[in-house]
Amino acid sequence: MSSVSLYGSPLFEPLRPWLDHLPPAPDARAVAELAVRYPIETDHGQPIRFVPPRPDGQIYECRIWESGEVETRPDNWHDFFNALVWLSFPKTKNAVSAAHVRAMQAPGEARGTVRDALTHFDECGIVVLSTEPELLDLLRDFRWRELFVERRAEVIGCMRFVIFGHAMYEQLLKPFRGLTAKAVLYEVTADWLQLDGTALRAAVDDKLAADLTSGRYTRPRDFQPLPLLGIPGVTPDSEDPAYYDDTWQFRPGRRSATTAAA
Repeated sequence: MSSVSLYGSPLFEPLRPWLDHLPPAPDARAVAELAVRYPIETDHGQPIRFVPPRPDGQIYECRIWESGEVETRPDNWHDFFNALVWLSFPKTKNAVSAAHVRAMQAPGEARGTVRDALTHFDECGIVVLSTEPELLDLLRDFRWRELFVERRAEVIGCMRFVIFGHAMYEQLLKPFRGLTAKAVLYEVTADWLQLDGTALRAAVDDKLAADLTSGRYTRPRDFQPLPLLGIPGVTPDSEDPAYYDDTWQFRPGRRSATTAAA
């Protein structure tokens, strides 16, 4: 399988600068070398390094906080994409790790809703940008047909979908009916949509890191469910309006998540 077909979904765009220079396999050594060539640091100056799992019992997030070491299993897609997200969104990944450490009453013991929320977004997060607040309202209200069929042209022209969660990238290798991300919704100005991939990724990283550092999200329910295969261009099936009649995949649901202005 070629890397083009393997990473064919447009939702892989945030990782494209790395994927285009890597083999179509979860190569832990290659991403470790990228961290040397394109260094990033923790908030307190430790270089981020992707290392094999350590059998010393130290908690994953505490290891990152104390030494900058991100445990990365060889030949493992999940950890491979986690490393690439670190390279693509370093400020947000730092914010997630630091928030985990802050939320621990004793290292590795207390989970609670804050750490659950952080884990949900770290694994399954997506950022939705829109210059039209009405489109965000339709998403928030689970009005999928109105959003993705009746206003499809506006979605394509006025919205951007930026995946953060590494588990989402892994699952997009073999997407399945019902694949759902946890979304943060931002109303943005038109100039955001004119940014190239690198600049847009950096702008999202800045804003998302600030929100996660502020403690804005404290429960898994603070994130908006979004069926990924409904986004235009992700699957050819979505070109047929009848596709959105599948109420198992495109479910009505609760109203949640507030829109943040950019």
